[in-house]
Amino acid sequence: NSNHSASLLAASKGLLSAVSINAVFECVKQTGWPSYQTQTYETASAGAGVIYSLDKTTGDAYIITNYHVIYNSASSASNKISNRITVYLYGMEYADYAIPAIYVGGSMNYDIAVLKVSGNQILKTGSAREAEFADSNDVSVLQTAIAIGNPEGEGISATVGAVNVDSENITMVAADGVSEVTMRVMRIDAAVNGGNSGGGLFDDEGKVIGIVNAKITSSTIDNIGYAIPSNIAKAVADNIIYYDNINAANDGVYRVLLGINVSISDSCSVFDEQTGKVHKVETVIVGSINEGSIVKNILAVNDVINSITVDGKTYKITRTFTVVDAMLNARQTSAVIINVTSGGVTKDVSLDLSNVTPTLW
Repeated sequence: NSNHSASLLAASKGLLSAVSINAVFECVKQTGWPSYQTQTYETASAGAGVIYSLDKTTGDAYIITNYHVIYNSASSASNKISNRITVYLYGMEYADYAIPAIYVGGSMNYDIAVLKVSGNQILKTGSAREAEFADSNDVSVLQTAIAIGNPEGEGISATVGAVNVDSENITMVAADGVSEVTMRVMRIDAAVNGGNSGGGLFDDEGKVIGIVNAKITSSTIDNIGYAIPSNIAKAVADNIIYYDNINAANDGVYRVLLGINVSISDSCSVFDEQTGKVHKVETVIVGSINEGSIVKNILAVNDVINSITVDGKTYKITRTFTVVDAMLNARQTSAVIINVTSGGVTKDVSLDLSNVTPTLW
């Protein structure tokens, strides 16, 4: 049928931007109680990734994956990151085609990491392509969700299902096995297993709508998996690459914050006649303004935030989370314009971020 044909074409496109990942860790443990001895050993994790950018002329690429794929709390490395990461293209998952990758940076809180491959002949001559990213704010319930990953480390495979919830917050244990993190995700019912982590979630056009990162394991729950929305994954990856290029510490995301808390004054569902999709739409207002905020005396409580423009790109504010997502793209040097409705008057407000100290998250 037509739905199956669309999924087949989308998966074929997605497979070309997918990689499987093997990360080896050198670990240390204490043995021989009561006379302790130090024993070193190696362990490995399997995951997946998406080719974020690719230069076939040079064989250079950036790859997005999950932070927990390349992090192990037992590692002897100071940052607990694998120092032996290899990636494999679909159809080339053999030792002869191993592609060495290095860790660029990542965020435990967002569970996103960026890897880099330099001057690789396989990338120059192979059929790999960089992924195309969709706007995850346009994702709607029951649209196609194709998860391409490396389940159980057995190689790249694809499963298909649907988006069940377009946006929700979950709290889970972070990569260090100790910290708790709360992150925004979309819920899916495509089959997800160990090794799918870091792999792309694709729509029926083969565009990335998310990065698969978790599932619920319970005898009373079936097929509840999660993916980090593509807008977050892309913004975090761009942030990591940007700060790596200016030699900043590369563990975490540097956020330039407005210093406000947002609230909802109205919420409803809207049916789009053109697309046939239903979307939640919220009227987002300034709930409170923190002391020291750059918008203090510029915005006021109860102002409606209509849009945020960062370096010429406008982000419509239709849900509370879109404020945070938009500002993930801002740097201290960015030109930021906020369109607000205040006291019935709609206006543009320009902000100077140069004096805002980025917050590491």
